[in-house]
Amino acid sequence: MTESYSFEDVEFFTVGTLGPRGERAFFLQGRAEGNLVSLRLEKQQVAALADYLDRVLDDLPDTDIGPAPGDLTLREPVVAAWTIGALGVAYAAEEDRLIVLAEELLRDDDDDAEEPAHARFSLSREQVMGLIHRARDVVAAGRPPCQFCGQPLDPRNNDWCACSN
Repeated sequence: MTESYSFEDVEFFTVGTLGPRGERAFFLQGRAEGNLVSLRLEKQQVAALADYLDRVLDDLPDTDIGPAPGDLTLREPVVAAWTIGALGVAYAAEEDRLIVLAEELLRDDDDDAEEPAHARFSLSREQVMGLIHRARDVVAAGRPPCQFCGQPLDPRNNDWCACSN
């Protein structure tokens, strides 16, 4: 069975990538009480999480928000504990914390039909703001789209697309 995680006092929370453009692997990473966990996810999940968290922050009651965390690059070692299949967000009003919930993606061909692992990260508004900005930067750093068809250009072809002929 895959390990689940519950981080209440998150010290560090970010998203990042490993690998060259066009072959990047995306990771959600958190650390609490000296434990670091990296979870693999898709680029679209990173973008959707940032957009959703931004809307959630807009809907919350106004409060003073401090500066976002500084260095949000991935911390070594970056080894995926598991791949995220589903993401959720909750709000704990009493603590004024946003909760990011991740559920493990299970393969269809797995005959053992085990329960998916879960990860829970309790975040301050400052941490969420930092994550939103970091996620948008990471997503934007990907391959530029073809001006004709909109598909991502392949750096192995010098960003050339067949539809440009």
